[in-house]
Amino acid sequence: MIYQTYQPRAPLSQFVKFLWIREGDNLPKTQSRLLPSGSMELVINLHEDRIPLFDPHSRVERGSTNGMRICGVHSEGFIINNEQKVSSVGAHFKPDGQAAFLSLPAGELHNQIISLDELWKGHAAELRDDLIEAPTAEKRFLILEQFLLMMVQLPSCRAFPKENRHPVVDFALREFGRSPIPLVKTVTDQIGFSTRHFNQLFRDHVGLTPKLYCRVQRLQQVLYLVAGKEPVDWLDIAFTCGYFDQAHLIHDFRKLAECTPTEYLVQRGFHPCHVVLSD
Repeated sequence: MIYQTYQPRAPLSQFVKFLWIREGDNLPKTQSRLLPSGSMELVINLHEDRIPLFDPHSRVERGSTNGMRICGVHSEGFIINNEQKVSSVGAHFKPDGQAAFLSLPAGELHNQIISLDELWKGHAAELRDDLIEAPTAEKRFLILEQFLLMMVQLPSCRAFPKENRHPVVDFALREFGRSPIPLVKTVTDQIGFSTRHFNQLFRDHVGLTPKLYCRVQRLQQVLYLVAGKEPVDWLDIAFTCGYFDQAHLIHDFRKLAECTPTEYLVQRGFHPCHVVLSD
């Protein structure tokens, strides 16, 4: 399987962390759980114009989106099919980066997955066809990059215009990007907002409350620290990432990843956020 990423150029790089392409043939047909990342994701299936949706517990199919969809910011994992033939492209937004493209607060898409045409009516009709016809991965990256640059320039597609991105949210995201992640109260005390007002402002822009966002980011720090490693000193990882102790890490892992840290090492897939599920 081929998995490639591309760093977009400015000004798109202010909003999109990276573009990606995933392609392969004759792959094992399985299901995976995608773990929460704290950001939204654009996914475009080039193999067929349909992406199934699954119940997160029974793993039974319960509907579908079309071949282009937006995955809102999740605080829980969701199930995807790993088909034998894969051809897909996407964009991984920065936290708060999706505000330049969507005409609604991010919190309204919390734990939601919806077809792209529900959000970008009339703007994405030819995008998938153009990507399918592109002869190389490099050309597909450029097509998607140009399309997203066009969307940034459409005021009707923005929940919060670039010039109105709230400096408090930008400050909080920088602070929450540190390792270990500071307490939410430490950040709130610095900005002088009430907890209630800050929570609502942050959720509107990012999609999660500050406390939940920090829990997800702490998990992400763990996943990237253990990538490619085995065995793992979980106590050392726990303290490095700011957990109170190893029990705290295990509790959050079970809650957010729906498996123990040890189970994760056995089931992790090609990407740190992919957990391959058994039949």
